Amino acid sequence: MLKTVSSFWSWCWSVFNNEEQKVSAAVLTISVATITLFCLLFLRKQKKATPPLPPGPWGLPVVGYLPFLGTFLHKKFTELNEVYGPICKLWLGNKLCIVISSPSLAKEVVRDKDTIFANRDPPVAAKVITYGGNDILWSSYGPEWKKIRKVFVREMLSNSNLDACCPLREREVKKAITYVFSRADNNSINFGEFVFEIAANAIIRMLCGGTLEGEKLGSFVPEFSRLAEEIMVLQGKPNVSDFFPLLARFDLQGLEKQTRKVFLFLEKILNPVIEQRLNMSAKDEKSEKKRDFLQILLDFNRNGDAETSITSKQLKALLIDIVVGGTDTTATMLEWAMTELMLHQDVMKKVYQELDEVVGINNVVEEFHLPKLQYLDAVLKETFRLHPALPLLAPHFSSQSCILGGYTIPKGTTVFLNVHSIHRDPLLWDNPSEFRPERFLNSDEHIKFDYSGNNFQYLPFGSGRRVCAGIPLAERMLMYVLASLLHSFEWKLTCETQLELSEKFGIVIKKMNPLILIPKPRLSNLELY
Repeated sequence: MLKTVSSFWSWCWSVFNNEEQKVSAAVLTISVATITLFCLLFLRKQKKATPPLPPGPWGLPVVGYLPFLGTFLHKKFTELNEVYGPICKLWLGNKLCIVISSPSLAKEVVRDKDTIFANRDPPVAAKVITYGGNDILWSSYGPEWKKIRKVFVREMLSNSNLDACCPLREREVKKAITYVFSRADNNSINFGEFVFEIAANAIIRMLCGGTLEGEKLGSFVPEFSRLAEEIMVLQGKPNVSDFFPLLARFDLQGLEKQTRKVFLFLEKILNPVIEQRLNMSAKDEKSEKKRDFLQILLDFNRNGDAETSITSKQLKALLIDIVVGGTDTTATMLEWAMTELMLHQDVMKKVYQELDEVVGINNVVEEFHLPKLQYLDAVLKETFRLHPALPLLAPHFSSQSCILGGYTIPKGTTVFLNVHSIHRDPLLWDNPSEFRPERFLNSDEHIKFDYSGNNFQYLPFGSGRRVCAGIPLAERMLMYVLASLLHSFEWKLTCETQLELSEKFGIVIKKMNPLILIPKPRLSNLELY
């Protein structure tokens, strides 16, 4: 070491005592300094060229903003967007989250950069309920997700299949109307529970066809309705295991244990139905009952090709998607719609007038009437604007780093689309807090509002690749059930019922206090009941 240092100093001394070498050394020094300076400037420029993270609130060490979230995320996120702008960040535990509240940024997420944000990061509860994320809502974006979505949309919910199931839906709705009419002397009704039962009966009938009948169907629905509501609450609860994955094994809040308990009950309900269908004779399978939803899934499970074959876990997860998603969200939105109608009797009067003109006081509602009920359609659209079932939709997840709205979004970021905020933005909607269905009738011709997500200021079902796959069934169910109940009865409040719009916590935002109503028959021909 000493020899090396001595040699270096000897070289330096010889250089600075030799005129020619002095010049060379000076040139070398200037060159090195220039190159170093350019490198530093380049690195500084590169550092400046990388956009920063979006603005957002400061949190606490380790836990981030978790302690300040409160119960209703959509309201807290709206407050943050009002302070920090249409794109803001917050740390929830060790997870970075981005909240979007503008149509243009929403379009970037679901259309312009859709493949980057098409993934999901399911909570622990959702993984348990969906057999490890094997359903449409929570599964990772890729070939398997494309396969199950194709089976769901093109086969189960095709127009021809939905048309074929129409008599099953009509049967359950008419049965419910008859039941209400038969108990006219004791007819105060919990509207939310009532429409949940209608939706559950109809969807289970479409799902299972003749597999469940009589007492079996009667016992299935109440038990399932209890489980469905619990599932929605468990999936919506903030869970330490989701924000600190290293702690997931300890299940500190016990949510995974609770969810597994519900999951086991759910399996006890579904497994016998599947087994019964599998044990049906070949003769029964060739009957008209063959093409109900369950049989379609079983066909693809046993006989599907490389593009359509689904696993047993995917089959069960899809069943849960249909029954839980199809019943809970339908009942929730029907209760919100009826609440708004009870609060706005002028709107209710217009709905009744349209029903009388289109359907007639001596007829019952049929599905072919629905396209002509434009005002009722506007009522439902306005209900979805003010009360979207999932006000933050299902969160997106970035599969790679990218630039969004001029800010850097790192890989592995959770992105929330704050539909609640977009739907109530005064820059987008005239008097946004008012319930005015006419806004969906009087809009300009080039501005189309539907449920497909093509207009980014109205996204009740999402948009892009991960738009809700059940829209065709949801739209038919909502319109038909609401039109039938309104046309058949005049609804009044009980003396004890206080109309208000407070919300109940869950992944689906429900009405806090039940809507208790008294139905009075309004059809002139009582035989129609």
